[in-house]
Amino acid sequence: MIVIEKAILHILDFTSGVTVYSDQPMELEDSVQTFLQKHLEKMLARTDAKTGKFYDDSAFQKAYQGYLAGATDFVSFTKDIAKKLENAYLHTDEPVSTDIICLDLRVDDRRQFVLLKCTNHTGYVHQVNQTEQGVENDIIHHYAILPGPGQRIDEFVVIDAETLELHLVAKKYSVDGDSCLVLPELLLECSLAPSQKDALKSLQDTTAKVAESYGQDGVTAAAAAKNYVAEHMEISDELDLKKAGEEIFAGQPAMQADYNRQIEEQGFEAPVQMDQEQTLKKVAKHKLKTDTGIELTIPTDYFDNTQYLEFNNCEDGTISITIKHVASIVNRG
Repeated sequence: MIVIEKAILHILDFTSGVTVYSDQPMELEDSVQTFLQKHLEKMLARTDAKTGKFYDDSAFQKAYQGYLAGATDFVSFTKDIAKKLENAYLHTDEPVSTDIICLDLRVDDRRQFVLLKCTNHTGYVHQVNQTEQGVENDIIHHYAILPGPGQRIDEFVVIDAETLELHLVAKKYSVDGDSCLVLPELLLECSLAPSQKDALKSLQDTTAKVAESYGQDGVTAAAAAKNYVAEHMEISDELDLKKAGEEIFAGQPAMQADYNRQIEEQGFEAPVQMDQEQTLKKVAKHKLKTDTGIELTIPTDYFDNTQYLEFNNCEDGTISITIKHVASIVNRG
């Protein structure tokens, strides 16, 4: 359950050159509550968020702890955040108008601080004009439209007030000619660990790549990786990519060594915390597309079961796929 206690919006309008910092929090009326709740629910469910840890000398961490201790009020603390972000985005190649929403809230009774970076979108809205001849309804181009409740927030930060653990999604910008993740590098000053999405993608891609380099089928190897995740997520909410490689390439030390080297180069030294329910949904099916345009969606646990599915290498170098024991076929077209 999400309970919003404070919320404030600061406007960084680089189109008009006018920056507006709010002097007071928003009134949390029904429409505002609905807008924020919808975005927060989608945001908290995302698997592409990375976990982070403040550096020991992080200025943001000290400021946040001051706010928690009551040394700084909510408005002043969030104004400082908006000003730092304004300065950072002014140094990007093409500053894009943005609304910064900061929230002090509770998620299942745990206090969190949330920052939503809402990039303004362009669109068309109606406008009513009063003329000498009467009312004239018109369509105008508007450049400061917030993401709708059905859309995703581009970037966000969630900070646990007790543990100071960070969860965030951040985009790269060109700042003074250098590629930079503004939120973690210039604002928060924190390290980042891989996301759940990163872990799944790396496991499948690396497994397939290593298998192919040793003359094995990459598709079958990627399916084996999904099978491992599906079985492991039934008993644990952590995914250890090194242990996965040991099982997938059991009895093949050279392949294990290559796999481990690549996993370490990608930064997967420690197990990754996963959302069991969402992860199981993602690995439940394996999708294939052939060079002839045929697409197949196969339950992962059927992939290596020759009773239902079989892959055969033909003499001409092509592959045939045999689907067995089908009692009926339903047209989904």
